[in-house]
Amino acid sequence: MGQKLKIAGWLAIGSLAGALTTISLEGIARGNMSPLPLEELQQLSSVFTMIKSDYVEPVDEKKLITDAISGMVASLDPHSQYFDKKSFKEFREGTTGRFVGVGIEISTEDGWVKVVSPIEGSPAYRAGLKPGDLITKVDDTNVKGLSLSEAVKRMRGEPNTKVVLTIYRKEENKTFPVTIIREEIKTQSVKAKLIEPGYAWLRLIQFQDRSVEDVVKKLEDLYQEDHNLKGLVLDLRNDPGGLLDAAVAISAAFLPDNVTIVSTNGQIAESKFVYKAAPEFYQRHASNDPISELTQKTHGIFKTIQMVVLVNEGSASASEIVAGALQDHHRATLLGSQTFGKGSVQTVRQLGPDTALKITTARYYTPSGRSIQAKGILPDVMVDETPEGSPYAVLRTREADLDKHLTSGQGGEVKDPEREKAREEALKRLEEEAKKPVADRRAPEYGSDKDFQLQQALNQLKGLAVVASKTQTERVIAAPDANN
Repeated sequence: MGQKLKIAGWLAIGSLAGALTTISLEGIARGNMSPLPLEELQQLSSVFTMIKSDYVEPVDEKKLITDAISGMVASLDPHSQYFDKKSFKEFREGTTGRFVGVGIEISTEDGWVKVVSPIEGSPAYRAGLKPGDLITKVDDTNVKGLSLSEAVKRMRGEPNTKVVLTIYRKEENKTFPVTIIREEIKTQSVKAKLIEPGYAWLRLIQFQDRSVEDVVKKLEDLYQEDHNLKGLVLDLRNDPGGLLDAAVAISAAFLPDNVTIVSTNGQIAESKFVYKAAPEFYQRHASNDPISELTQKTHGIFKTIQMVVLVNEGSASASEIVAGALQDHHRATLLGSQTFGKGSVQTVRQLGPDTALKITTARYYTPSGRSIQAKGILPDVMVDETPEGSPYAVLRTREADLDKHLTSGQGGEVKDPEREKAREEALKRLEEEAKKPVADRRAPEYGSDKDFQLQQALNQLKGLAVVASKTQTERVIAAPDANN
């Protein structure tokens, strides 16, 4: 146990970041070396030499090598990545919940940079950027074809500096510039409130360094506000993930001691591991176990209180680990939509003091052995976003939609001929929606009295009727075959 925890000392998960463990490359690679393809390596050397000697103008040979490494890694899957000095620094900043930039979660769509969600309270949020916006330019640079890390590089910078993003908004069919002043982004990862006597709401926006402490503090505050809590809604909607130890700790806050939370499996020995609801699997400091302290202070109420977990297509990685663990142990009822399906582990191996390789090394499995990868977690009850349904859910990108995505290992996803038709219909509805005033198009805030899914979660806790979706269906997975 001790050696494995040392190796897996820094883990992080997210729809963009993946699950991460930082270790030294030296001492790991040697044991797994296979014969090198000498002919292909000679060709690589020949191409390098020809470019250096024959190209129309001088080239930076170091850049040629790093570009070759980047291309080799990018060909594997959407989450493997080579970090140069700057991108590695930015990556490490991102896991702390603090960085200097505009404040958006991003992905890619058709080669463009897509806004997944502006971080609440950030410059991008205040500037009015919306989920689904496409960023076509950063200052004067066209982003078509840029990697996510390159796009992030251009959007980050020094505090109080200006960046101009050119935005294409599909539903309004218009392109416009947005000038944003960069600032240090301090994301608020946890929100909570007492909805009504006996019932509370806890929302995790992302699993960050301080999320465990923030969750513990919020739960203690809720208990102090109402000692007679009957039910808790854990809201993981649009939570892209974060740190694995935070996911394990937060799961442990609600589960019996020592039960399995998640397991991993891959080629190398270090990737075969089981994480349990015990301090040694998440504790960062020998003298500090915030989960045990929470249980003592609240007399174990959060180990037994009735729970509903809200999830949707934007719930990824760490969110899916928590949701899957609570579902498999019959600790909570899951409501909402099928989750993102980010169930692969990325190991970050430092190549030097300032560079690293993030490479996919394992898949995640729920306590019952279900693979999360490209499947996600299916809620116990499908619930729409609004009383009228979830008309735009089909437009949201999930892991299975990403190019070169890793399969689940338990069967590949079936191509649904109706999906493209549904997407076209949703786009038409978006065009009609764009004609309405902006105030009428704004989705209800999570946690508000107009939050339809939250109201259904409360009904579930109270034993009242829940309005289940009549249109949502599981994205079908084929039976396992020899190719997966």
